[in-house]
Amino acid sequence: MNHIILYPTYFPSISQFIVMAQADTITFEMEDNFQKQTNRNRMYIYSPNGIQLLNVPIKHSKERHQKSKDVRIENDFDWQKQHFKSLEAGYRSSPFFEYFEDEIVPIFEKKYEFLKDLNFDTITLVSKCLRKPLTYSETTEYFQEVRNFNDFRNLANGKKDTTIITPYTQVFDDKHGFINNLSILDLLFNEGRYALDYLKNQSL
Repeated sequence: MNHIILYPTYFPSISQFIVMAQADTITFEMEDNFQKQTNRNRMYIYSPNGIQLLNVPIKHSKERHQKSKDVRIENDFDWQKQHFKSLEAGYRSSPFFEYFEDEIVPIFEKKYEFLKDLNFDTITLVSKCLRKPLTYSETTEYFQEVRNFNDFRNLANGKKDTTIITPYTQVFDDKHGFINNLSILDLLFNEGRYALDYLKNQSL
């Protein structure tokens, strides 16, 4: 049995969805301390100018170590509008953007207080678009070393994620070539109903 543990991130990387698509059980780590500059609050997409980072602004805590599950989103400026405009610029001409657009728009209209709620909504939404039912459990205690799990928590740190995936057609690959392991949205908008088969066929 393939039991995995990983962090809930913002529209996760393709590598995270590869391990989720091939898992027998999924457990999300909820007791970690928040780390800056990770995919917990960011995703990478393919823009007309190449790779683009979309960052969810968070409220800074006075506590030295803040649990990820307690992190609040900074909603003083309209980051959701900016993110959706960037997705439109990058993917409006992709084969499946309009097919999934109505499903995805509510994420950018709902006001979120906590980052974890946003992240779980993005994961649930993409799972629905992939037609892959999502069932998972959550940790109640943090362990540096986990037994009986395949530990994929490192995939939340994009810089440490060395996954190389099979190239597929991307909107601007004639300009910038294939960009590896972007947000799952890149695969979804370009491959549509074939995305789940793609995820299941990748080697871990």
